[in-house]
Amino acid sequence: MTNQTDERRTGAAMIREMDETYVPYGMLAIWFLGQESVVIKGGHTIIYIDPYLAAQKSRVFQAPFRPEDVTNAAYCLITHEHSDHLDPSTLSVLAKTGSDTMFVAPGFCRGQMLELGVRPERLLDAATGQWWEGEGVRIKPVPAAHEELDYDPVRDHRFVGYLLELNGVTLYHAGDTVIYPGLIESLKAEHIDIGMLPINGRDAFRWARGLIGNMNYREAAELAVAAEMETVIPLHYDMFAGNSEKPGYFVDYLYERYPEQKFHVLARFERFVYVSAAALTKKGE
Repeated sequence: MTNQTDERRTGAAMIREMDETYVPYGMLAIWFLGQESVVIKGGHTIIYIDPYLAAQKSRVFQAPFRPEDVTNAAYCLITHEHSDHLDPSTLSVLAKTGSDTMFVAPGFCRGQMLELGVRPERLLDAATGQWWEGEGVRIKPVPAAHEELDYDPVRDHRFVGYLLELNGVTLYHAGDTVIYPGLIESLKAEHIDIGMLPINGRDAFRWARGLIGNMNYREAAELAVAAEMETVIPLHYDMFAGNSEKPGYFVDYLYERYPEQKFHVLARFERFVYVSAAALTKKGE
């Protein structure tokens, strides 16, 4: 049985791995923390999306490190206010320790983010459809429908995903969403290298328990193909026993119907290094 000291040593080692991983132009390094929580590095820029590090009995597995271990977040992007995406116990710590971290979240989340200690000057509202230029990255929030689009003229969309242009690679993190009219066309226009999509689905029984759903594995596979994503990675299938899915179904569906569509299933806490042929070719011209 792993003791607390060993867990902290493992966490420190993972943070050190992020800091020391060399990511040349045309490549991204991605660490998978479970659910939709990922860390992305391109060049020297490190971005956390929906960091969910809370120690809770309801989790199938615990996070690989504590919020206090996070010392390297240049950006922290939040897709919506549900606690496995906007985790109060994580963000309240990051707000104190990440003095240089820039936070991006929907306007619906602004009040909660400020209550957790995020400084107003370090918090950007996720303005959908607009590119924001930061140091080392361009970010474009994309509307998400979880299970429906929820829009307010002042606060914009309640649920979002993010397009990132980082280190010569275009990545799309969908957040929690189903496919809605216009999504495929808007994503296809972005020439996405990596698409990260939820696959846990939805049904009346989960809805009755208050579990709002996402696209299922078939829909995620079809979206990746229709939007011409170069590589697709499934998310949101592994954290809660009553709201999970088998990623093997996603793999089988793609392999049987679209054997040329590239995909990767992230192992728990894995570092996955993606190489973009298009970006490398452009760099060499």
